[in-house]
Amino acid sequence: MSTIESKDTTLPIYTAKDFTTDQDVRWCPGCGDYAALAAVRKALPGVNTRKEDFVFVSGIGCAARFPYYVDTYGMHSIHGRALAVATGVKCANPELEVCVVSGDGDLLSIGGNHTIHTMRRNVDLTIMLLNNKIYGLTKGQYSPTSEQGKVSPTSPAGSIDFPVNPIAIAVASGCTFIARSIDVDMKGMDEIYKRGIAHKGTSFIEVYQDCNIFNHKAWFYASQKDTMPENTIKVEHGKPLIFGSEHNKGIRFNNGKPEIVNIGKNGITESDLIIHDETNMFLANMYSQMAHPEFPEPIGVLHADPSKPTYNELLQNQLDEAKSKANSKQLDLQALVTGNESWEVK
Repeated sequence: MSTIESKDTTLPIYTAKDFTTDQDVRWCPGCGDYAALAAVRKALPGVNTRKEDFVFVSGIGCAARFPYYVDTYGMHSIHGRALAVATGVKCANPELEVCVVSGDGDLLSIGGNHTIHTMRRNVDLTIMLLNNKIYGLTKGQYSPTSEQGKVSPTSPAGSIDFPVNPIAIAVASGCTFIARSIDVDMKGMDEIYKRGIAHKGTSFIEVYQDCNIFNHKAWFYASQKDTMPENTIKVEHGKPLIFGSEHNKGIRFNNGKPEIVNIGKNGITESDLIIHDETNMFLANMYSQMAHPEFPEPIGVLHADPSKPTYNELLQNQLDEAKSKANSKQLDLQALVTGNESWEVK
C-alpha cells in the first residue's frame, strides 16, 4: 500500500477494497442497500482520514448490518439507540469519524427522539437514513414513512397513519447539513456522502432505497430513467432550479410560493427561477414540502451551515474551563458534589 503526505501525518492511499470486509453480504439480491454500501466504500478513501479513525454504528434492521461489511471499527447496537451510542463514542474520542447507518424504522420510530436531539445538538456525526418505507427485517410491516393506506401484515386494511417527513424533521431540528440521494445514483450518493463526512456538525442524508421483496417500486417514480427527470430536481448551490427530460421546466416564486413554469413560455427565462442557496434554511424548508406528484422532489445537498458550533466543541470547551478552575483550586469535584444545598445529619 502506498502512502500520501498530509498536513499532520502520513496517510495510506486507500481504495474501496481496503474498506471491504471478508464477510458475505447477506441482503436480498437486488436490495438497494448494496448500492449504498458500494457508495460508502467508494467515498471513504477520499476523506483523508485513517481507516482506524472511522467508526460505523447501526441499530437494528436490514441496513443495520453495515458495520459487518465496512472494514473499520464499528458497533451493531440495539434498536433505536444507534445515535445514543454514536454520540457517546464521539464525545469519548472527538478525533474519531463517527458514521451512523440505519433504516427508517430504526431512526424514525423507536429511535425518533434520538434523531431529533442529535440534530438539534449538532453532534458531529454523519447519519445515513436508508428509507425504504417499510420494515424489511421483520417481513414487511408498515413503517413511519409508509404512505397512508399501505397494506401490510400490521395494517391489513391499510395504514391510517400519516407518514413522517424525514427532511422536514431535519429542518425543524436545525440540522446543519441536510441532503437526499437515491440508491441508483451511485455518483451522486458518493459525492454527497463525502461532503457529509467533511461537514463539521450533524450530517443527515436520506437515501431513497428500494426493498425489492416487501416494498418494491416504492421509489420508482423518482429512480427510473424514464421517470427521474420529470419527478426529481437536482439542486446545486448557485444554480437555478431546472428539471425535466428536456431541461425546459423550472421553479420560481409566485406570491411567495413555489410554482412550476415552462422556460421560454410567456417570456419566462432562467433569470426568473429560484437560485439554490444551500445556506438558506427557508429554501430547505420549502424543499421539505415539495413532494410527488405536485412537485419534483429535490435531490442533492439541500442545506449546509458550517458556522454553528458543534456539540463536541462546546462540550470540550466546557470541560477545559472546568479543569482550569479545578487546577486553580477555585473548583474541585467535592465542591461540585456537595453544592450549595447540602447538609450533614447527626
